[in-house]
Amino acid sequence: MKKKVLSVLLSTAMVASLLVGCGDNGSAPADQPAADAGDEGTEAPADNEGDEAGEEAKEITGEITVLTNRTDLIDTDFADYKAEFEAKYPGTTVNFEGITDYEGDVAIRMQTSDYGDVLMIPNTIKSTQFSSYFEPLGTVEELSEKYDAAFLNAKQSEGVVYGLPSIGNAQGICYNKEVFANAGITEMPKTPEEFLEDLQKIKDKGECENPYYTNFKDGWTLTQWQDHAWGTCTADPDYHNNGIVNEEAPFSEGKSNYIVHKLMFDIVAQGLCEADPTTTNWENSKGMLARGEIGCMVLGSWAISQMQDAAKTEGLDPSIIGYMPFPVTVNGKQYATAGADYCYAININSENKDTARAWIDYMIDESGFALNQGAISIVKDDPMPDTLADFSDIELIIDNPATPENEGKFDVLSQESEINLYAEPEKQRLLEAAMGSTNETFDDIMNDWNARWKEALDNYTPE
Repeated sequence: MKKKVLSVLLSTAMVASLLVGCGDNGSAPADQPAADAGDEGTEAPADNEGDEAGEEAKEITGEITVLTNRTDLIDTDFADYKAEFEAKYPGTTVNFEGITDYEGDVAIRMQTSDYGDVLMIPNTIKSTQFSSYFEPLGTVEELSEKYDAAFLNAKQSEGVVYGLPSIGNAQGICYNKEVFANAGITEMPKTPEEFLEDLQKIKDKGECENPYYTNFKDGWTLTQWQDHAWGTCTADPDYHNNGIVNEEAPFSEGKSNYIVHKLMFDIVAQGLCEADPTTTNWENSKGMLARGEIGCMVLGSWAISQMQDAAKTEGLDPSIIGYMPFPVTVNGKQYATAGADYCYAININSENKDTARAWIDYMIDESGFALNQGAISIVKDDPMPDTLADFSDIELIIDNPATPENEGKFDVLSQESEINLYAEPEKQRLLEAAMGSTNETFDDIMNDWNARWKEALDNYTPE
């Protein structure tokens, strides 16, 4: 199975997760070459593996600060990685700064020069701005010698990589196997209608309080649905970056975004989720899923290990947590969007870039972090995680990068239309309508999105 899915990853197109942008601080030219700024006349650090002269030229020492969204791992896994790294490189010190509202807080800090030495690139930074904020890590061509090329375009611009994925994700649904089995569900749903029927069966059984859990209050959890509008629902690796950006009405009935958002809406409208979505709690939801108080949640494969850890904490068998494909078929076959998670980058203002790069290389190449998290490693020789065993017959679709004429276009349209598909406000608006908190219908909102998208497209001017 592992080889089968890996071969799909290698044969599918490359990732290009380019989202809504912040302003340019003008600190570096867009055509900055892929070389380490501190090593005049040498190539980027990625090409120095096995090059003794290159290694000797770099002093891996001193202190670095690493910004992270994984506040839950600072005192556990990250503490172990810190100890191993500091033992490998005597004289180094790694400090972690955990940030709960990572996207919001880091985007604000990036308007100054104080945003750590190593950080995860916020999704609100446009690809055209990467060279202003981050140190180049090498070219796609260079780095693909070691890493799966399908993931390297997540945070690149003009062929230069500015962020290396910490892990790769497949998109699907975390679920409690016992809850589904107790409701008499023996086959995973393959259509939205079947999924809604299964949730109703769970509700009718009366043993699980929340057949589905929206995690509405935390907001970011709703954005986990968005990736299914790409490869999952279209089987087209070009749709995200080169398809929707040229469509005047991508939220019309039958379109992928309509299908995904309609299922979100119907779950809530039919009362198949928590009684009051405005009171949800993300951290509590992990234990609730393990205990069978929640049937399922749409989350990336990164979440599987967190749910399994919650099961262990509850004294339960972690294998109770399953991961199913999203309930949509394309011409009778199921697909799953796959791509990069948060990407490691080096602050262009860092005073210790060599040690920062050594930390990134250690985390990706040596720590085992991706596989320990049940996620896909971008290292070519690493196996697929056992957590994706149920995806053996699912073809993973990774976004192709935008063509030159479309680079950055999705970012601009998403921002100018104010739909911001990877932000929570419009998705919360959708679910508020489903709850009956507003007078809007689902089609009212889709028609509004179409109108705003078309206006942004009509006014679009390439940068």
